[in-house]
Amino acid sequence: MQDQDQQLTGRAAVVTPGPDGSGTARNAELRDLVEALHHQHARKADMVVPAERMRAEGGNLLLTDNAHVLSTEGVTRTDQPLRPTSIADEGIAEKLGIPRAYLRKLREQLPSLYDANVNGWLGADPSRRLMLRTFTPGDGDGGIGVLRAVLSDSYRRIDNFDVLVSALAGIRESGHPIKITGCDLSDRRMVVRVESEDVRVMAPELLRGYRSPFNGQTGDQLPIVSAGFVLTNSEVGSGAYTVTPRVTVQVCTNGLTITKDAYRKTHLGERMDEGLIRISEDTDKKYLALIQAQTRDAVTTFLDREYVEAKLREIERQAGREVTDPAKSIEVISKKFRFSEAVQASVLNHFIRGGQPTAGGILQAITATAQTLQDADAAYELEAQALAAMALV
Repeated sequence: MQDQDQQLTGRAAVVTPGPDGSGTARNAELRDLVEALHHQHARKADMVVPAERMRAEGGNLLLTDNAHVLSTEGVTRTDQPLRPTSIADEGIAEKLGIPRAYLRKLREQLPSLYDANVNGWLGADPSRRLMLRTFTPGDGDGGIGVLRAVLSDSYRRIDNFDVLVSALAGIRESGHPIKITGCDLSDRRMVVRVESEDVRVMAPELLRGYRSPFNGQTGDQLPIVSAGFVLTNSEVGSGAYTVTPRVTVQVCTNGLTITKDAYRKTHLGERMDEGLIRISEDTDKKYLALIQAQTRDAVTTFLDREYVEAKLREIERQAGREVTDPAKSIEVISKKFRFSEAVQASVLNHFIRGGQPTAGGILQAITATAQTLQDADAAYELEAQALAAMALV
């Protein structure tokens, strides 16, 4: 298990964006993330379409005549089939009021009934407008595009690449030396982990008796944590642009994400007219300048030594509680936060190997498990739950 953990926590190869325009990365370097985002950008097409110009057919969403579609030949009016991703199906379910699990079951088992349900609810309000985020068809796609998301017509697009550029500019303005320790990209979100090169704080109480499951080094030997934060953004409605403070344990690189202090910028704007969406350069500049300034301010707060020390003391007050029945405690936590059986087993294994029989030991076991997950979304969500899970112990 130790060899496997070491392999999974190392640099993972970036998955080359596929023909559908998507791409994923786990623990990638910044340059690899930028390359993937550029590849996606060339395939993006966003539009606002009334329900009367959409219909489900064979499990795809068909944009009927008079719907604007962007292709390599320019803007055309045509019937355009789009293959929904699982995230797009979530949006269809939410916007049309169809239970998500039911719609997923129909897609898997009764696709004709999937079409009937979607078409029935689209027809119930034919003038309703929805924003569709898509990738245009690529070579070998048979003319079928990708439906990435179905969103409100007042959803404000804040694309990953623009966010990344603005956030990095805000970090530079703060004047604080940082290093980017890993980037993730999934169909759902972008995640960029940032660590301070200056702000390191002693945490002997948090790390007393802890042993890294990855290298065997102990927290008594290296009782240090580093300040940092994580940048996240979703282009498909799965969360706001967020800057969240994060503390990294040096002995094992576990990340403690302080979600309650996160800064968020929601994707909410004015309702848009029907047709292909083209945001003015002036509007983009003003909005991204705001992100840049607010990121700078968030970084100044989260990389302040006094802030980090205060948060660390709060964590240590809870982390010292003894755990007498770790299997039962982890079972209760797993039910509360809906951990899979595999994650639950991994948390227990990391707890045992960590050698710290406290609530803090469970915190470390959860964040260590998050490092071993190849699924970027699952890793992000698990780490974000760690402090709340510790509080239940």
